[in-house]
Amino acid sequence: MFYKEHNPPHFHAEYQGQEASFDFDGNIIAGKMKSHTACRLIREWANLHRDELVRNWERASAKENIEKIDPLE
Repeated sequence: MFYKEHNPPHFHAEYQGQEASFDFDGNIIAGKMKSHTACRLIREWANLHRDELVRNWERASAKENIEKIDPLE
């Protein structure tokens, strides 16, 4: 997430040089991610951390520091 973001709420992910923006349900809203495995893992991660994503979006919108979210284990 970046501080000067725009709606809808989203986060950015990168995998092997591919970049895409995802909504908080893990759906691609911009860019391309050809790896189905990467998309599945990103969706799983987003579902596990949805509340944290929402809180970070609120922080970023208020120009506050966002918190690190743990990776998928």
